[in-house]
Order: sequence, then structure tokens, then C-alpha cells
Amino acid sequence: MSNAIRLNHVTKRFGSQLALDDVSLEVAPGTVFALLGENGAGKSTTIRLLLGLAEPDSGQASVFGMESVTHSLEIRRCVGYVAERPTLYDWMTVDEIGWFTAGFYGGNFLPTYKSLIEQFSLPSNKKLKTLSKGMRAKVALALSMGHDPDLLILDEPTSGLDTMVRREFLESMVDRAASGKTVFLSSHQIHEVERVADVVGIMRQGKMIVVERLEKLKAEVQEFTVTLADASAVPPLIAGELLRQRRRARQWQLLVRNGPHESLQQLSDRESIENVEVRTPSLEEIFVAYMRHDGGGAATEEIEQLV
Repeated sequence: MSNAIRLNHVTKRFGSQLALDDVSLEVAPGTVFALLGENGAGKSTTIRLLLGLAEPDSGQASVFGMESVTHSLEIRRCVGYVAERPTLYDWMTVDEIGWFTAGFYGGNFLPTYKSLIEQFSLPSNKKLKTLSKGMRAKVALALSMGHDPDLLILDEPTSGLDTMVRREFLESMVDRAASGKTVFLSSHQIHEVERVADVVGIMRQGKMIVVERLEKLKAEVQEFTVTLADASAVPPLIAGELLRQRRRARQWQLLVRNGPHESLQQLSDRESIENVEVRTPSLEEIFVAYMRHDGGGAATEEIEQLV
């Protein structure tokens, strides 16, 4: 089966600005994929290229084997998409915009849409211009899912949703993936992504610096808290990719990917080390470390002052 999403060495510029820099990515069907990155990292540009709303300067983007430039209409028929700031016809009611959109899809769109607006507790006879930001977000979500798309692309989908609706919505994304559908999430809510994502991609300044199954990434990254016998001692050398180091007096915190195979006892037995503790960091901590990492093996050193 074709990948649900494929980017092959894609580069995109806007004038002198390099938005995407030789980005490659493959997402298998039945996956919840989360794309993380700071503002301006290239996340929205990636989505626009996949949907055929923009063309790459070089490389190729495809969805279910269909090239995004030449098959953009076919792609948009089988994809549900919610932009970060969705455009809606404000003069329509919640019911009317569902009826209007059903004309493009037919089939079971309208009954599915009505079921979703009932699930989201939306007032069917209210004009969209009178709705709150959260309610408008729910309408956009219902419209994107009414035709039961094989691929759902969501740019900041939970913005404006209340806590319970947000939780239920994210859990429904896991159910979609279990049924063979694919979900592409672009979100700043990293703690929410951590609950539902199968695969995580991290972008920085137009480059895709990490693409990994979440469980594998978290299994490979550890935080070592090392207490030195002498505050003047140099930071301990620990094998692996050092993503972050932080010092507070005699204590160093080291975030390491693919760290040492030696036991904690072996580390503690080093003459300069008094104690070692290890924990698994959160996805947010891993993300922040990669944002500050220079990509060449060096990690930012943070020094905390004793109060």
C-alpha cells in the first residue's frame, strides 16, 4: 500500500526565505503523525504543499501515491483539512453550512455532520458569526470529518476547545488510526500530542531534524542527573548524543539520546561521581532540547544560580 504521505527531498522558498530545506518524510496509513516545531519552522508550508495549495521548488510531495501538484483536486476530495484559522461563511447557520458542504461530497456527509454537531453540542440554528472561537473550531472539525476522509490534516485542531471536548476529540483520533485512517496533527500542545501520536516529526528552521516513533524516541532519550564529588570538576562524559546539559553547583543534568549501556552502578563508581539518577523525560522536554541543540553534537549549557 502507498504511504499516506510522502515528501521526497522537498525544498520551498518564498523570496529570500527558505521555508523548507530538503525535507523528506513518509507516513504509513493508519498512523497518528504529529508535526512539531516553533512558529516559522515550516509546518504550515508542509501542509499546503501536501494539499497542492503551493508547489515545491524542488522535490515531490504526494498523498496516497498521488502527486500533489498534478492531483491536487483528487487529494482534497479524500482529505479532511482544518486550517489554524479556518474560513467559514459567517452569514450561514451551523445547519446551512453543513447542507452547503454536503453538495461537494454527497453520500453520508450530512447525517455524519449532524451527528458530529450534536456530539459537539453546537446550536444548529445559530449563525456562524455569533459563535465563539471554540464553537467555530468545532464546526470546522465537523465539516472536515463529515465525509469520513482517509487522511485528516489538522493545523492546531484543539485551539479554543474546552478540556473535555479536546480530550474526547484526541481520543477519537486514536480510534480513526485503529480503523486504518491517517491523522496528521500540527500542534503546539505537545503534552496532548504525547497522548495520541504514533510517530513524531520535529522541524526547525525548515529542516526535519527528527522523525521517529514516539515510543522509540522516548525509550532512547534519558535524563541523567549526576552529582559530582567536587563542584570544580568538569562535566561527566557520557556516551551518546548530548542534547542538553544543565549545571547547578555540583549537580549536572544531561539529556542524552542513545546513552551508555553501562549500569547506574558503573557510572556511580567513577571516582569523580557521587551519585547518578536517571529518568525518562517528557516529549516537551525532548522537543525543547532539540530546539536548542545545534545539530552538530553540541548542546546548550544552562547554568542555574543557587538562591
